[in-house]
Amino acid sequence: MSLNVQHDIEQDCVTLQLGSHFDFSVHRQFHDACLGASRSRSYVIDLGEVESMDSSALGMLLLLREHAGGDRAEIRIVNANTALRGTLRVAGFDKLFTLH
Repeated sequence: MSLNVQHDIEQDCVTLQLGSHFDFSVHRQFHDACLGASRSRSYVIDLGEVESMDSSALGMLLLLREHAGGDRAEIRIVNANTALRGTLRVAGFDKLFTLH
């Protein structure tokens, strides 16, 4: 499975742990976990196992941000390797999301 979803009901936080590729192949799972459900208070996107990410992944993150409330959204992207952090910074995502 390329996407593992955990929902901490007490904290109303959805955590997504992605597999080695964050790309269009996980679009349906990502949509069902985040965008097809009611809005949660916060989201954690764990990129610890991700080796590659394409533009569709960036699009999914933007859709999640919009779904979660835009500027009021509480979304943390965690465990991204150096290359992914560079991609996110070049795309300006460090201004839209909290990177850990």
